[in-house]
Formats: sequence, C-alpha cells, structure tokens
Amino acid sequence: MEIRRARRRVPRYSAARPPPEPEDPTLPPSHVLVIDDEEFYRRALERILGRAGHRVSAARDASEALAVATSEPLDLVLCDVRMPGIHGLELIRQIREIQADLPCIVITGYGSAEKSVEALRAGAYWYLEKPFEQSNLDVVRRLVDQAIEHGRMKGEIRLLQKQLRSRYGFESIVGSSPALRHALEVVEKVADSESTVLVTGESGTGKELIARALHFNSRRSERMLVTVNCGAIPEELLESELFGHVKGAFTNAVAHREGRFAVADGGTLFLDEIGDMSPNLQVKLLRVLQERTFEPVGSSKTVEVDVRVVAATNQDLEESIKEKRFREDLYYRLNVIPIEVPPLRDRREDIPLLAQHFIERIAAEKDKAVDGIAPEALDRLCDHDWPGNVRELENLMERLVILRGEGEIRLEDLPPNLREGPATPFARAPRVPGTGLPFNEVVDRFETDLILQALEQTHWNKNRAAQLLGLNRTTLLEKIKKKKLEPRED
Repeated sequence: MEIRRARRRVPRYSAARPPPEPEDPTLPPSHVLVIDDEEFYRRALERILGRAGHRVSAARDASEALAVATSEPLDLVLCDVRMPGIHGLELIRQIREIQADLPCIVITGYGSAEKSVEALRAGAYWYLEKPFEQSNLDVVRRLVDQAIEHGRMKGEIRLLQKQLRSRYGFESIVGSSPALRHALEVVEKVADSESTVLVTGESGTGKELIARALHFNSRRSERMLVTVNCGAIPEELLESELFGHVKGAFTNAVAHREGRFAVADGGTLFLDEIGDMSPNLQVKLLRVLQERTFEPVGSSKTVEVDVRVVAATNQDLEESIKEKRFREDLYYRLNVIPIEVPPLRDRREDIPLLAQHFIERIAAEKDKAVDGIAPEALDRLCDHDWPGNVRELENLMERLVILRGEGEIRLEDLPPNLREGPATPFARAPRVPGTGLPFNEVVDRFETDLILQALEQTHWNKNRAAQLLGLNRTTLLEKIKKKKLEPRED
C-alpha cells in the first residue's frame, strides 16, 4: 500500500513521532464507518479495525453511509472515492455537514498528487491508496488512531469555545439594575463592530468582564483575546511586551520574541489600566491605532496587524489630559465607544443577586453546603458602600462560605464593620420591580422552580437531577429538605 500526502503536511505517523498512547479502557470503543462498494476491501478494513478495538459500521454506497451518519455519532469515516452514485469527496462534504468535526480518510485505487490535494481540500484528514499490504497494516492502524484523536481534539476545542461564549454572554453578567443594563445594551450594540472601546469605572467593577463579553460576542471570537495590564509592567519592559523585540535589541534579548499585538492579530487586545502608560509609549500606541502597523524593538521592519483594541482605566482621563499625563489625541482615538461600568453602591439592587450567585458558585467549587444568606445579613450587605465593588463582595462571599461550611450565612458570620453598622429594615431592602418582593425572595423562588424542573425531568432521580443542576448530591438533598419539596401527586 502506498501512502500519499499533500506537500503542506508532515506525516503524523513517521518513525520520529511515536503513535499515541492506547485509548483509555474506560471509554467506549471508537465508532468507525467504512464506505466502499468493493466487498473485499470493505471486509478487510472491518477486520483490521475490529481487531484494533474499534466498533465498525460498513456501508456500500452514499445512501447507506448517510443513514448511519444521521442515526448515531461517529468518530471516523474511511471512504472510497469512486463509488456508484455520489462521488466520495462529495459524500465527505455531506457527512461533515452532519458532523462538523468528524475526521475522514479517503481510500482509492486511483491515486495521484492532485487527488491527494483535492481530498484534503474537501475536508479529508488523510489519503490512502489501495491495495492494502500486510506489511503496512500497522501504519493504517496508527493513522486511524491519530485521525480519531485529531477529531476529538477539534470537538473539545469547539466545546471550550462554546463554553467561553456562554460564560461571557450578556445573560451571564449578574444584575438587573438600570445602570448595569444600560452598559450591557451598549456592549450588545457594539460587540460585533470593529470600533475601539474605552471601558471606564472604579477598580473591581468588572471592566475585564465587559471586555471579554465584547470579544466573545464578536466575529473575532474564534481568535485570541490577549490581555495586557499596563500598570503592572515596568515602562522599560512594556514596549517590548506590546511590540516584541529582535535578538540583540537590548541586554538579555537573546532571541526574537513576538509582542502582544502580533499574538492578538485577528483577535482582540485588551489594554487594562491604560491611564498608567507612559507618554512615550502613548505616542507609539497612537501610531498603531492610526496605521495598524508597528516596529518591534530593535527592528526596522514594519509589521501589519489586524487587531481590535479595547482599553480600560479607573482614572479620569480628561483630568489626566489637563495635568499633561495623558495625550488628548490618544484619548479621542481610544474613546470611540465609551462604556462606563457603574460602582456597586450605585446598583444596590444587584447586591442580593450577586451575593447568591457567588455563594452558589463558590460552594460548588469548594464543596461546601452553604445555600443562602439570612435576611438580616443581606440587609447589612445592601447598606455597605463596597469601596472594592464587586470584587470585594466576591472575596467576602468566598470567606463566608468557607468559614460557615454549611447551612445559611447569618448576621454573626459577617465581619465587625458590617455586622455592627446600621441596617435598613428588611422590609425596605431592594425589591424586584413589578413584584414588590425582596430580591432574595425572588431568587429563592427561581431556585425552587429550577430544582423542581430538574427533579421532574429526571423522575426524582436525585443523582441525575444534581448533575443537571451542577450541584453536589448532598447540596441538592439539603435544598430539598430546607424547601420541603415533594413529588407532585398526579
């Protein structure tokens, strides 16, 4: 058997690169579909792959193959090119429309370099030629294993991208106050544009979360989001960090290094604490924003980049301009789309939702059975001014969840500065517009409905319900007991 490869690829099964480790025995066998109108080769591949531990389905033509592909998940397709009806390469295109990350290996008795390139362009993982020879069967097995692993990696990457989009979607930012909703409305309108955004707000308000929402809801979400904290890197190193350097550009520059602009090419560059950037670097940043080009440190070569810039600061840049600490022209270049993130004291109605959100998330992460906060303790939280904003509230909730361990966070669990301060009576605590109910009561009702839905969907199988809800089983049992939930009578 002869193996053809496109010039743009390196054989993944060469002697220099050992085959992958055997599959985890706890995983189900990989499902491979073999498509060939010649029974001899079809049965030969079934035998080879079956002995290697794979589950094999066979098809004689496109109609049988599509029936299998639409009825159950596959890990790999081995497809003959010349068959009655649909051509093999067209069949691969149709199968990949059904299962996008499915790797395909083309098999044919009519091989050529042109056919190899055509197969790869059609989406095939690799290209093999008939006839199969006994001496090369190990190569087939290794190639099949590598193709399956490649498909699984692509699937995992796609899943991670989906999770990132879900995590940083607008609906995942907790809060319903008018001030926050106004900021999110701006994010939604400009996320898919190419405009430069300046995010302002006090420390701890969630400016980086806004930047991530902008990136992961834009057309650039498939590429990288690169973050640079301009206030955390010394001035003499920040230029190299942003633009890179060539070997010998300065002491200890022993090799070429790409800067963050180059790494973010095609994606988004988030410049946090932009107000701390030195005037010298402000000039160079302005040029990049205007011309989309830069020169690495020590180099005369101009590099072009396609980067969307999102900047953030907790400083008053207009005041910095008056004090000659920030360039006015750079400010107007960055401030194309301004988004102000409100401090937590200006959206106190979000405090109960945020507190409950942090309690549930941290309890799950730390394996604690804390499930809520007492009304009198919540009153104290709503009265606090939160100079550290959302970050301060999150850190406090983590401390309280760990120290409490189980049950409900009470007034005596709060630190002295919160526990001993004046409290608004709970009847006057922030309420949900249109309901007249306190936020914690609305959250409790919403949580109860979610738990009941999960229990009914799983026919009160508590293990499966806990998995659906993302809770530990013991946490779910505590919630069921506390809420006195029982199956509904038919």
